[in-house]
This record gives sequence, C-alpha cells and structure tokens, in this order.
Amino acid sequence: MTIKPLVLLPDPILRETSRPVERFDEQLRTFADDMLATMYDAPGIGLAAIQVGEPLRMLVIDVSEKDEEPAPMVVINPQIVASTDQRNVHEEGCLSIPDYYAEVERPASVTVNYFDLDGKQQTVEADGLLATCLQHEIDHLNGVLFIDYLSKLKRDMVVRKFRKLAKDRPPARMVG
Repeated sequence: MTIKPLVLLPDPILRETSRPVERFDEQLRTFADDMLATMYDAPGIGLAAIQVGEPLRMLVIDVSEKDEEPAPMVVINPQIVASTDQRNVHEEGCLSIPDYYAEVERPASVTVNYFDLDGKQQTVEADGLLATCLQHEIDHLNGVLFIDYLSKLKRDMVVRKFRKLAKDRPPARMVG
C-alpha cells in the first residue's frame, strides 16, 4: 500500500467533477487500498479519489471509533437516492483543507446506491456521522467543498488563507 500525497486547497482539481469508474479490476483494488492507507495515515474518516489527484467517482470511509475494529467502506459511483427533511449539524473538517473546521447542516439521513469493489450494486441507509461523511465525500466527487456551505465571507477568508499558504509551500502537492 502506498500513501498518496493529498491535494490541498486551492488546487483547482478539487473543483472538478469526477468521472464514473468503469473497470472493476486489480488496479482499482490496489488504488482502494492506497486510498485507505492514505486516509488512515492522515488521519481521517473519509477520502475521495479526487483528493489524491484522481478524478474518479470513488471514495473510502471508516467512521468506526478508535477503540473499535476498523470498518472500511469502499464506495464506487455513489448516488444519493433519498434524504430526509430532518437536518443535522456536524462540525466538519477536510483533509484537503487541513486544520479548518466549521459546522455544516445537512440531511440527517440518506440512502446511497453504489458499487463495491466487485462491481456489485449495494445500498446503504445512513444516519448520524456516516450520513454526514457520505454526503461530504460525494460532494467532493461533484467539485463541492464543505466550505461552500459557509457564508461567502467565511468561505472567502478560508480560500484567501489557503492561497497564501500555497504560495509559501513548494509547487508539488504535499502530504497533509
């Protein structure tokens, strides 16, 4: 397994729409393993392929507690097919926007159709942290960042800060 460098704001790839995964093969399995290794190393609870520079509709998640057995999910070509009107607010952060957190309101529960690594259709009904994490990572696949849910003033401040940080670091993408 290879730990991949994370793409950081303001890299424009984060605003791209990811393309569907079409081949379910050994290369995809290896990439999923690399994404999980990268997510755990960061450490984080979710990672979209675009965050390691691959515009594929694929994400990994593990919302298990530190004292629990890891429960990684590999989610390919996800689609939110239902969401509740009830809303939840969670404090969110992002591996591509390190050390910045903000409260975001999203649907409290969602139903997501996706494919697993074997190309089999799956459905997950999620609430709580899993629902928030799925929505956050699916947003990444559509070029949306959690800061897009903030006021324009707050979002502009974050983007300005990260543009300045980007000028101060080497041009290569860095591991977060």
